[in-house]
Amino acid sequence: MLVAGGMQRCHQEALKKNRVMLAKQLVLKELVEHMIEKDIVTTEMVETIQAKSGSFSQNVEFLNLLPKRGPNAFSAFCEALRETKQQHLEAMILKTISNLSHGIARLEHCYGSNLPFPASESCNSKRPRWIEPMEHSLDNGDGPPIPPVKYCTPEFYHDHQHLAYKLVSEPRGLALILSNVHFSSEKDLEYRAGGDVDCTSLEMLFKHLGYQVTVFHDQTAQEMQNALERFSKLPDHRDVDSCVVALLSHGVEGGVYGSDGKLLQLQEAFRLFDNANCPNLQNKPKMFFIQACRGDETDRGVDQRDGKEWSDSPGCEESDANKEENLKLRLPTCSDMICGYACLKGTAAMRNTKRGSWYIEALTSVFAEDSRDTHVADMLVKVNRQIKQREGYAPGTEFHRCKEMSEYCSTLCRDLYLFPGYLPGK
Repeated sequence: MLVAGGMQRCHQEALKKNRVMLAKQLVLKELVEHMIEKDIVTTEMVETIQAKSGSFSQNVEFLNLLPKRGPNAFSAFCEALRETKQQHLEAMILKTISNLSHGIARLEHCYGSNLPFPASESCNSKRPRWIEPMEHSLDNGDGPPIPPVKYCTPEFYHDHQHLAYKLVSEPRGLALILSNVHFSSEKDLEYRAGGDVDCTSLEMLFKHLGYQVTVFHDQTAQEMQNALERFSKLPDHRDVDSCVVALLSHGVEGGVYGSDGKLLQLQEAFRLFDNANCPNLQNKPKMFFIQACRGDETDRGVDQRDGKEWSDSPGCEESDANKEENLKLRLPTCSDMICGYACLKGTAAMRNTKRGSWYIEALTSVFAEDSRDTHVADMLVKVNRQIKQREGYAPGTEFHRCKEMSEYCSTLCRDLYLFPGYLPGK
């Protein structure tokens, strides 16, 4: 059995902050068998747990016991959650840990650079030098909860697979996320507060959709180019059914910024995955998601005639805009690609410094809920609908009640269903 030594404090805090949700949703029957196997609990402890009346009380007893079971108990618990198909609970806990570890550093960085909360939408606007008390919250309210991915049914797969891309490999495909939040002082590109929330949300989403995910942080433009080239040439693409690339940074039309303030041209990035340069992905769907500005014009919006007003944005908004001149680069014309953009050409993308960008928050929410029975193009229409309804909240600034509109372009030739959770023969 385990020797003396307790669970790490951050792990205890994460369990504590998610205690009610775990008590409500945890399915213990199979999980405790894994915990016995990993030498975390004993059969006698399980008998004590099972003596409680009802699943809620049993879960509470288990959660009371878990922090006392030594330094390996937390990792074993997370592994058991994965083994018993309760990954959404693991994601919820890990998200809390991420917020606990990054929240203080994020506040210190922002305070030191006079980045306020709430912040305005623009990189070059004047900002008051104060922090609202609510910003000191370091629980999982600091970012959007990562919703569990709902799995498709075998019946849905069999009814729709004949018109869809083949998407049953394990993993579904390889995914690459390049996330820049810190930039060199040579360019007027500010710290992207909330960008770490986007990265974590996308990483967990792609993993739960069945993808093998690689993440790189704060890469220069050349490092981003090199990472994309290496990724596109991986021989493992031959054995999987799809591919995902997400770029999260400041940007202009046709390009995104590296951490050194130099531009990575999107046309060059897309070209790496075309049928000539990436034969291992020929006739396979390739998804791209770009969270970056495509200009610095803020969409002021217009009043809807005879319609209701929407206001669905907490404070702390920023823009991923910058002061560089727009680049005029062409969109890709290769086959079997779909690319989602956070905003329209020439406009700025909105980002909440606590909850992450509007676009990534909507994307993760829609894909988690609807990928079980909706193809990717239709899900991106739903994302557009959510973005259309959202509105900036920055009273006293020119960005109050600002708008954003996302879009996508597609050269897909079949329906792209992700069929989450479905594995033939299993």
